[in-house]
Amino acid sequence: MSIAIENVTKKYNDLVIYKNFSLELQDGKISCILGPSGCGKTTLLNIIGGITIPESGNIRMQDNSVYSYIFQEPRLLPWKTVQGNIRFVLRNIKMDNKEDYIRRNLRMVGLEKFRNYFPGQLSGGMKQRVSIARAFIYPSNIILMDEPLKTLDPKLKWNLMNTFLKVWQRDKRTVVFVTHDVDEALILGEDIFVFSKAPVEIKKKFKNTLSPEQKQMDNTSFFNWKKDILDVLD
Repeated sequence: MSIAIENVTKKYNDLVIYKNFSLELQDGKISCILGPSGCGKTTLLNIIGGITIPESGNIRMQDNSVYSYIFQEPRLLPWKTVQGNIRFVLRNIKMDNKEDYIRRNLRMVGLEKFRNYFPGQLSGGMKQRVSIARAFIYPSNIILMDEPLKTLDPKLKWNLMNTFLKVWQRDKRTVVFVTHDVDEALILGEDIFVFSKAPVEIKKKFKNTLSPEQKQMDNTSFFNWKKDILDVLD
């Protein structure tokens, strides 16, 4: 079942962020929310996740929906190892071979050899890979991503996006990815929604048809798609 946002209104004091706003996000896809800073993208994630309650409207989805978050900062527990941080989110989950499951997920993000390291011993990119593994290892059916690549350098960002897509291809959950970076949207997003400034309207929806081979910044098709999206953002 998709995530249906129906006639939602949300404001902070006199600032109206959403007014009778509706949007449908498809099940099992990566939907990208693209828009200027401060337009209400994070607010929408929090409404979907039940953290923020709108003044009116409905969020309709499966009754058993469970969320994982990937934030701008990795938010790891500094006193626990990489393996300990992953194990922590599974502390109330009963499963067979839990330790093997943890190691398998760390192997998918290239961190099995670093499982006994503490966060203070890791680079920024490695910490974010832990947060990706943590989001996928938790038995959720929706992953909410709040600009998790924002502070990373271009090469590291590229590597992390490829890591995320590799893991997602094996376990296609519904992903809502918030960004203001067009390159990130084109590489990760299947459905790309361009938001206006608040009060938010959907300026345009793009159906990303770029092949994996075309998702290169020097590719002509990639460049043309980027130009089209930037024209709408402007």
